[in-house]
Amino acid sequence: MFTSVDDVSARLAETGYLASPAVATTVFLAARLGKPLLVEGPAGVGKTELAKAVAQVADARLVRLQCYEGVDESRALYEWNHAKQLLRISAGRGESWDETRTDIFTEEFLLPRPLLTAIRGDEPTVLLIDETDKADIEMEGLLLEVLSDFQVTVPELGTVTATRRPFVVLTSNAGRELSEALRRRCLFLHIGFPEEELERRIVRLKVPGLGAALTESVVRVVGALRAMDLRKVPSVAETIDWARTLLALGAGTLDETVVRDTLGVILKHQDDIQKAAAKLDLDAL
Repeated sequence: MFTSVDDVSARLAETGYLASPAVATTVFLAARLGKPLLVEGPAGVGKTELAKAVAQVADARLVRLQCYEGVDESRALYEWNHAKQLLRISAGRGESWDETRTDIFTEEFLLPRPLLTAIRGDEPTVLLIDETDKADIEMEGLLLEVLSDFQVTVPELGTVTATRRPFVVLTSNAGRELSEALRRRCLFLHIGFPEEELERRIVRLKVPGLGAALTESVVRVVGALRAMDLRKVPSVAETIDWARTLLALGAGTLDETVVRDTLGVILKHQDDIQKAAAKLDLDAL
């Protein structure tokens, strides 16, 4: 998939994803070693976007499993089309059960979900298991089986083994601790808030119409907000949204009025907005 770490950086940059050396190195190793990649970090720092960028540069199909509390095997792996099975049973009233059973448990009635879809694919595939920490711990048992051998057993059909292993990215916001067994099967990458220079490059890339001075001010103010004790500090996604907001408003500088009127773009709680308005000193930045 990639020839070197520099190749990862260059090709991801072509999609608009600016990767730090640590990110590029870990992506290269995951591709070269055929290991799943567990990406952890705050929301909005580019974990999901990394998987999308890898799929784009590799010209691969992106298969996404969005995790949530209560997601189970039928939503992650496969389920049977019960309505269609009932219609088939009704149509064959004169048949014995053995005859009917042979027909209804076939590919025609199988509904593959993301995990089975990724394993059965014979084209380049990126499997994104998004927000893994939101799933119940029981879900990890299924993931362990899939990620260990890249195979799935469908009792009625047999074992399905991947002929071409997908590139697997698991993301986590660290809402709960993932099991050590799952972590052992993955390469680990933590993506935090970027350094100022990298964030400036990201803003310039994503919001090219914003002036250099205003870009500098935006990144500095966001950095100051992250240093405060807030319920939810702004992520890179909020930085970009704020830059686009300022561009849409035609703001030339970042003064107190503009900041006060647009804090709701980057802060999502009223107490955070009040705290930032009271403590933020633009003259000191």
